[in-house]
Amino acid sequence: MYPFVRMFWQFWRHRNDAPLPITGTHESRHVVMPWDLDFWNELNNGRTLTLFDLGRMPLSKRIGVIGALRKQGWGMAVAGVSVRYRRRVQGFARLSMRSRAICWDDRYVYTEQGMFRSDGECTSHALVRLAITDRKRGGVVNPARLMEVLGQDPASPPMPDWIADWVRAEAERPWPPMADASSATDTLAA
Repeated sequence: MYPFVRMFWQFWRHRNDAPLPITGTHESRHVVMPWDLDFWNELNNGRTLTLFDLGRMPLSKRIGVIGALRKQGWGMAVAGVSVRYRRRVQGFARLSMRSRAICWDDRYVYTEQGMFRSDGECTSHALVRLAITDRKRGGVVNPARLMEVLGQDPASPPMPDWIADWVRAEAERPWPPMADASSATDTLAA
């Protein structure tokens, strides 16, 4: 189940935080609960993505995106993610999370998020591709339009090479996935 109570807590906890610039960094604190764990008493990889939501949504509020989405009747959806898991995280660990938007292209906004132990060591890092969606017209809103609504420069900051490389790799990735899986299975069976 989605952690709605924890999400409301994050919004309440950061309700008086100052607004951030569009590429500002939001920092939040989290505790790994027993229901976040897998069979090995470690933070479940899927739950890690859910916890990243708990940092990304308050970031979106602080940079003005949530207000703009509501005003325009738009939504926001994760359109891709790449996660590096580097350190084990066990139950009741206290983590800080840093979340920020980095850049955008003509379809997506790219954000990065990291979870850190109290000693500053990064346990995981995510590159999240977000689409702004238009429910009325259908489809994806160009992020430059979102920036205009926010009163920001629609031109993106330069896209770092590591993000550009990921974007290129995603563009080359076959879709639909595993389209040739049945032929591979047939070959193995023969």
